[in-house]
Order: sequence, then structure tokens, then C-alpha cells
Amino acid sequence: MKITDVRAFGLRGSTPEGGWSNELQPDDCVHTLIRVSTDGGLTGWGSAFTSEALVKASLQILKPLYRGECALEPERVSEKLHQHTFWLGRGGSLTHTISGIDIALWDILGKAAGQPVGRLMGGRYRERVRPYASLLMREPDRMAAELLPVKQQGFRAFKIGWGPFGRRDRRTDEAIVKAAREAVGGDAMLMVDAGGSDAFWPGNFKWAVNTSAMLADYGVAWFEEALHPDALDDFVALRRASKVPISGGEVLTRRQAFEPWLRAGAFDIVQPDVTKCGGLSEERRVAQMARDYGVRFIPHGWNTAVGLAADLQLASAFADTDLVEYLTGSPFIDEIAAGGWKLDADGMLAIPSGPGLGVEIDKDALEKYSRE
Repeated sequence: MKITDVRAFGLRGSTPEGGWSNELQPDDCVHTLIRVSTDGGLTGWGSAFTSEALVKASLQILKPLYRGECALEPERVSEKLHQHTFWLGRGGSLTHTISGIDIALWDILGKAAGQPVGRLMGGRYRERVRPYASLLMREPDRMAAELLPVKQQGFRAFKIGWGPFGRRDRRTDEAIVKAAREAVGGDAMLMVDAGGSDAFWPGNFKWAVNTSAMLADYGVAWFEEALHPDALDDFVALRRASKVPISGGEVLTRRQAFEPWLRAGAFDIVQPDVTKCGGLSEERRVAQMARDYGVRFIPHGWNTAVGLAADLQLASAFADTDLVEYLTGSPFIDEIAAGGWKLDADGMLAIPSGPGLGVEIDKDALEKYSRE
């Protein structure tokens, strides 16, 4: 079964806020779906955390490498794409685009085998997993209004991030976390994402250590992106000093970039993004490496329904991956997958058991948000 075509569908019109200092607008395109077609009639879907223009340009570069390749060999084909484009730079748009192709090839392989991707990646340790609602931080007096409707939807785990946190003063930081804890209740999981990968992030090591102590007082489950994403030595020191687990890694791409961080002991929890790091093939390798270093693997998932479906399959294939990120309020999550997503009475999300990623694309929603 050979690859005959790869096509990009940029999503726009309802792009959610990112909390970035250069804030996203609804018509900005930062998520692009990728469809791989084959001569056997099967198609697969992937997702890339990159604009449509950059994905399309990357596909032109990659086309001579993937055209006519076997669609049933995602790891080999993706590695070929990585190996033959090193001179254009590792990471960035090319790697993000390869991520989308790789996810789509795993989707095709699963469909051809009649099995969910998680089973092909090592087996299904679970049939459902807890999603944590991922929301932006607001001013303290607005946090309850953000969190309570999501809590009423059935979520029992919440991550708040970016916004004014770490950008003003210590009093504001604590007031935000206090308001969030009061809104979700003492029994709910609460995580905090500082957003240290934002442009010109002001938080330094001392700020992060002091903040981690404050977060411990509110029972925060982990402290994410507390420092600039290149500050490896500071992350190592922070993890040793912090009273709460330290997480990060969403901006890293390919397993080679993750290895120094895992070896140095920078994270308690590593969070690769399947739509950036190289796809399911690379993320599985990162997860296996993390397990060897005693680091928990919980995917970063601020992307699309296809990215969420890939994360769910990964969560089924790793015994200690008991959480996935769920970006709330995004049509690119809630509408792109036909039938949408539903939490059960325990606030859990079923892991699709159908072939491939186990999701179908809603054609009307795709047409609406890709404008094609």
C-alpha cells in the first residue's frame, strides 16, 4: 500500500486564545490537519502544530521523499523524512509536519490491521483515561467563572496556565491559585502551567522556587513550564528544590532533544506534544526513554481532536500514563471528531477501540474551519 497524496487543511475561524503575549486571533492558523491517501483506498489523519502555509511548504520539500513510500511502515518512513532533511534544520516546521504525517500513517496501519493504534504500539493497559481540562488563567475574581462551568461538565482534573501568572507580582499569583482551588474543590486535581515558553518570559529560578512552595500549600499536582525552555541547569536545580513535581518538554522535538533533559533529571513529568515532536513514532520512543529514567510520561495536548485521539492511544499503551490534556472550549477539539467526546459518570474519557486512531473526521466541521 503506497502513499499517493498528502494534503494539508489549516484550521482557522475559531482558534482559541493561547495566553501568549502576542495573542492569537480567531483567524490565525496554528493547527493544521494532514490527510495521507494511499493506492489501497485507505486514508489516515494527522495533526501538526504549525500554520497551514508552513505545512504546505514543508510538504513540497518532503514530497520526493514520501511519494510512493509504503504507508504501512510509519516508523521507517518518518525516520527517512527526518534523516534526509537534517540540512534544513532539526525541529521547527519540517519536524512538526513530519509529526502529522507520522500520526496519519499510524492511523492507516491501524485501519489496515483492523486494530487500534495503542494495541499496535504495545497493548492496551486501559480502556479509559482521565482528561484534565486545560484553561487559561484569568484575574483572581474571574477564575471561578472560568472553572465552574467546566466542572459542571464532569471534569475532575484541571490545569490553569499563562495569563497574568508570573507576570505581575507574587500576590496576584497566589490569589489566582487560591481562587482556582476554591472553585474546583479540595478533591479535584489542580495543575499550574506558568507558560515559560512565552516570549521574553520574566520568571527566573528564584521566582520558580518560591512559587513552587506556594503551590504546594494549595495541593497543586505539578508545576509546568516554570522556567525558560532552554534553562536545563535551572530546571534540574528546581526539580531538586521544589515541593511539587516539575513538568515540561512541550517545545522539544525528536527523541535526541529529550534525552539530555531526562538524563540530567530535569523533569518529574515529561510532556512531549505528538503534533510537534515527530509524531507517534517519536513520542513512543520518548515515553519509553522516560520510563527508563523513572520519569512520568503525560502528553501535552493543546492542539486538535486528531492530536487528542493520538494521545488517547498513547495513554492506552503506557501503564503509568493515566492523564491526557483536554483543551476546553475549542471547536477544533469538540467538533472536528464526528460525534464529539463525552465524559462518563466518573469524569473519564473512553479510549477509542476502533481501527487506527478510532475517530472519524466530521466533514462539515472540516469544511467550516479549513474553508475548503
